[in-house]
Formats: sequence, structure tokens, C-alpha cells
Amino acid sequence: MEFTHNQSVERGQTHMVFVIIPRFNLGTLVNMTETMRIANYLSSQRSFSWEVVSFDGASVVSSSGVSVTVSDAPEVASAADYVFVLGSWGAENYRNKDLVSWLRKRARAGETICAVELGCYPVAQAGLLAGKEATSHWSWINGFQESFDTIDVKEQLFTVNNRIMTCAGALAVVDLMLHIIDKTHGSGFAEEIADQLMVDTIRDMEAPQRRTLSHGSAAIPVSIREAISLIERHIEEPLSVPEVASTLGVSQRQLERNFKKQIGCTVVQFGLLLRLQRARLLLISTDLSVREIATASGFNSLSHFAFSFGKFFDRRPSEYREAWPADEPAPSWPGTLSEFLTALQAKQKPDAA
Repeated sequence: MEFTHNQSVERGQTHMVFVIIPRFNLGTLVNMTETMRIANYLSSQRSFSWEVVSFDGASVVSSSGVSVTVSDAPEVASAADYVFVLGSWGAENYRNKDLVSWLRKRARAGETICAVELGCYPVAQAGLLAGKEATSHWSWINGFQESFDTIDVKEQLFTVNNRIMTCAGALAVVDLMLHIIDKTHGSGFAEEIADQLMVDTIRDMEAPQRRTLSHGSAAIPVSIREAISLIERHIEEPLSVPEVASTLGVSQRQLERNFKKQIGCTVVQFGLLLRLQRARLLLISTDLSVREIATASGFNSLSHFAFSFGKFFDRRPSEYREAWPADEPAPSWPGTLSEFLTALQAKQKPDAA
């Protein structure tokens, strides 16, 4: 796949530069550029133009294994209205001083800088997010917050701080692009583009990032969703089941019964899963010690943490410090809720006669 920038092509009313980092999400780039392509298709004028650049050579491999060839080096990229930094797997460990310096220079020139998904790491390294609200993909938020404690990390689709923006990535970039189009070309135009994309509703930037629980969170009663939210907010200092029930104003028996029916496991088991998921993310995305991670994930002893982690993920915490090793062809994210529930159900079945 090749993204070329032809200098003879008419510059749009709004110009974008996309900086891609190795293992970036190809779908994210396509979603953003397709939204602008549709805008140009609908408009009598060229509304948008864009170019894709990289600090890692002319060919960059995405997380799906598809190589993207770019024609321009960053230092010759055109002046832009918006600069997007696209990073995904591995971007938490990506270090490039030239990119950091280039982003600072672009920000000083008055260009809007937007970090997409794990593109938040190099933008944060440039100091552009300090003291500001920011977001990233929900699965990486805790690790990002641990790495940059001066940033006010929010779990939402995207954030806007004057000329600094962040976005969770994936389909949230469509909402971000429609938001930009609304501001630059009007809400009516944005809605027409949404119709072309078959987007039913343009979500606000503060909308929560979608996370499926069991058979889908939309089917889960409000009381259970509130219980899950409460458990999530107290991962570092877990609440007991009676404390959760008391906070919600329901009996412990009612909470346990409804939770097992809707989610498929007990409140305690679900809390353990969330804490282990937190720990796994911190192992991947931070330099915290295993003991520090155990504490940050609500385990009162290192031995309990190591035992629980090994039982669920089938490896020691120290062996899980890299999400996508360089010698593996694709990333892996074992330990989903569905896998957890399947394992529980298998253990609960009586032995065959």
C-alpha cells in the first residue's frame, strides 16, 4: 500500500499530515483518510488534502503486517493545519528524538497536534500533554497514566485542548474527524458525511469508550453496570462484596445472584480478573517493578499476585513484560473475559463418568 503526496494536487482548505510509527493501526489511518475523501467527494471544492510521513524509512509495517510506503520525509512535509501521530502496539517503548523535536517545532508554528491511540506516548514525551486532559485506547490508559503523572487521563473518545488533541483510536477517529469537519466546514456538512459513512450518531468527545461485558453491556441491568464501575474505580484498594452491595443499596445476596446471572461469574472472580488485567497492562507499558505492580493492582502480597497471575495467564509476571516481542509475527492479548468465563465453567463441570 502506498500513500503518495503529489505536489501538483490542489491543496485543500484544510491540510493534514499523518506521522505513522511502526506497528501503527492501518484501519485507523484508513478511517481518517476515507472520511476526508468522502468530504472531497461531496464538496464542490477540495475541502481536505493530506500526506503521510514517517521517521522510520519509506516503508512502515502496520500491526496487520501490511506495509505502507510513504513518499515524503517529515522534514519536507508541508505546513499543516493538523498533525496526527498514529501509534499502536509498541509505541509505549518507541523513542525517537527527531520526532519529539519535530513535534515541538510544529506546535510552536501553531499547528494542531493530535495523538491517536498510542501516539500519545511520543506526544507526551515532547511535553505537549503536560497539565492537559488526554486519552488513549482504554486498554492502555492505566499504563499511560502511570508513565505520565502530570497528564489528566480521561477514558473517553477524544479530547480537545486548544491546539492539542488526543483520540482513543479505532472507530473513535471517525467521530474525531466529523468533529473537526463540523468546526471547519459546518455541522450540516459533517452530518452528510456521516450519512455516507452510515454512521447513525456522531458521538460527543466525552462519550465513553465501548467495552463489551459478557453478552454486551447494553443488555446488562443498570445495577450490575454500576457494580462493575464501582469495582473498576477501586482496583488498587478492592472493596469487599458487602461494601459494594451497601454502596449500591442492595442486599449482598441479590447482588451476587444478579451478577452471576448477568456476567457468568461471581463478584470476587470478576474483581480478580480486572486486577489481573490491570497488572498485565502495567507489566507491558511501564517500568514499575513486579512488586509495585502487584500493589497498584490491589494484591496485598507478591506471592498471591504471582500465584493468581500464573494460574490465569500460564506464565510468570516477569515473563510478560513485552506485549509484542520483535520476533513474533503478530501481537497477542490472551486473557479475555470470555476466556476467563469459559475456564471457570470448565472447572465447575463434574468429571465425566
